[in-house]
Amino acid sequence: MKSTKPEVLKADDDRSSSKNTVMSLAKGFKILEAFTAAQPDLTMAEVARRAGIDNATAFRFLNTLVNLGYVEKVADTRLFRLSFKVLDLGFNAIAHSDLRTNARPILRSLVGEVREVASIGVLEGSEVLYAERVQAGLTRLGVDIRIGSRVPVYSSAIGHAILAWCPREFQIQVLEGAPRKQLTTTTLVGLGELIRRLEEVRKQGYAVSNQETVSGLYVVAAPILDIDSVPLAALSVATPAFNTTLSQFKSDAIGPVTDAAKKLSKALQTNGGFTLSSHA
Repeated sequence: MKSTKPEVLKADDDRSSSKNTVMSLAKGFKILEAFTAAQPDLTMAEVARRAGIDNATAFRFLNTLVNLGYVEKVADTRLFRLSFKVLDLGFNAIAHSDLRTNARPILRSLVGEVREVASIGVLEGSEVLYAERVQAGLTRLGVDIRIGSRVPVYSSAIGHAILAWCPREFQIQVLEGAPRKQLTTTTLVGLGELIRRLEEVRKQGYAVSNQETVSGLYVVAAPILDIDSVPLAALSVATPAFNTTLSQFKSDAIGPVTDAAKKLSKALQTNGGFTLSSHA
């Protein structure tokens, strides 16, 4: 006689799977997945149809997601869209992924007497999150930045190196996403001058910070790109200003930093990389 055991086990597995699934959470993710790059703005009825739920349920879930900050209402319309907070989930995954594993030996090769610290940063909303960092012994930077630290995008060489490879609309959204304060005497805060800076960064292939986040700190950064030139992160080196002149530091750092960023980009592309379609 043919055994029925496999079918019994399958049924048990199905019951177990159903028992361990929080359906309301699953519905919430279906709503988030309803938004796409092709149609980023949707009405409640469109969300309900795409998620396979009724309008009343869609209304409750959308308002909950708005309150939590993952969805926002488009002003003066009946439309909803994903907020930048959704990007946190993806960027946090990247910060603890193969990016760090591939980056460590490359960062170690960059540090020395002049280039005292090498870092990897990813974009999180209107901030840069430091995902990896290597320093040469006891550094003299005068600033406590470590893995997990955050700095504003608008004043950061890493932030500029990432944003420069993003579409203009996205650049503006990020730069307008938080107040821009004059952190030092050299910090750029005007939207127009920041956009012009990003154009310059894109043209030359790297970003330079002349003490724009912290007084007394020079930074050079270059983007880490996927196969479609979408920025995944950026790589930087830093040195205290008393250690050298800005001109000398740029001469020393630009070549190694851009070469290292290209090397890491290629390594990630070979391993499958990360395509952050939210930037596309």
